[in-house]
Amino acid sequence: MTNDNPIGLFDSGIGGTSIWKAIHQLLPNESSIYLADSKNAPYGQKSKEEIIALSCKNVELLLERDCKLIVVACNTATTNAIKELRAQYNVPFIGIEPAIKPAALKSKTQTIGILATKGTLNSALFNETVLKYQNVKIVEQVGFGLVQLIEDGKIDSVEMYELLNSYLQPMMDANIDYLVLGCSHYPYLIPQIKKILPKTIQIIDSGEAVARQTQFILESKIGFSASKTPYHQFITNSSSDVLKAVLIHSYDVIERDC
Repeated sequence: MTNDNPIGLFDSGIGGTSIWKAIHQLLPNESSIYLADSKNAPYGQKSKEEIIALSCKNVELLLERDCKLIVVACNTATTNAIKELRAQYNVPFIGIEPAIKPAALKSKTQTIGILATKGTLNSALFNETVLKYQNVKIVEQVGFGLVQLIEDGKIDSVEMYELLNSYLQPMMDANIDYLVLGCSHYPYLIPQIKKILPKTIQIIDSGEAVARQTQFILESKIGFSASKTPYHQFITNSSSDVLKAVLIHSYDVIERDC
């Protein structure tokens, strides 16, 4: 069983490219279309209804381009909208949730930290997950301002470092030994985070897990691409400069009002 149609991915901006990179590394022969809804970033401060409406719009654009599977490469969109997306559209969806399970199971201090958006931390899906690990103390922190700084190309700025330091210090004081990154934008902050955290604190994101799930769904339900010339297209409704800066090659980046 083969299927040469592309994998579709969307996020509230450039952050989901961290998920795209993990999928591309595991499945290099698959074509892909990535949609960055940067004009509406960040999703984390929006209502559930707004997030669902934006997610539906993104899905429809990707389906117009014959995507065989859609990765919701955004924690906030997953935790607030994936149930509605699965009910409305006849295409497999893969979501991204904060990797609480591996952190909770591995923690020796029985205390883990999670840095995420307000939309993710307030979602019913996130809180259902937290209830499964009541034996572990979870120190939650909303990453106010982080996504916007990343979208503005200020990943390595002094402002970013100071903001991260203010968010991470209470977690260190609480004796966490794992930090869960609960937003697909945040892996781009790992170099900055490592300057703040001691080496004893492990950082976990969801990229590899999403890539493995994508591989499983393709293998069991859809089919891998047989093409020897995969293509990758990136679409943004904002400036393409920041998106191009985080990509590993000079891929086709299209600016359009979507």
